Amino acid sequence: MASRPIVYRHYKRALAQWPVDVLRPQVSFQGTMHRRIEKQFGPSDNDKTAYDPSKESKDTLVSPPKPSDEGAELDQVNVLYSFLEDRYSKKYPLSDRLMKPLSDPEHYEKIIKELEEAPNRSWFGSMVNRWKGMIRWS
Repeated sequence: MASRPIVYRHYKRALAQWPVDVLRPQVSFQGTMHRRIEKQFGPSDNDKTAYDPSKESKDTLVSPPKPSDEGAELDQVNVLYSFLEDRYSKKYPLSDRLMKPLSDPEHYEKIIKELEEAPNRSWFGSMVNRWKGMIRWS
């Protein structure tokens, strides 16, 4: 393949910057998108993990290749970049009234703390938290 489309290079750059999901490392957005763009634009010559259609299962979630509209593809790449740059949280900041409801002002702080602790929690710690959630002391 002589020259890769500019859309392909933008996809690869955006996916290289995409963060890994620490809660579900076995589910990879990057891997799914990589398979999609390899199917769409063809495997690269120097790519060791190139798409191999013989390894594809019949019930795959990746859609078959279609003729691409470069403008639409660039719009999709722009959406990826907008998520990476956090454009929406900058454009639409959340107010304190929304983030600290009167019924439980620390609700979202507790959720964030729980999400930060979850990937490093042991199996026993997970079971203790599960039991705490099932038993309510009042």
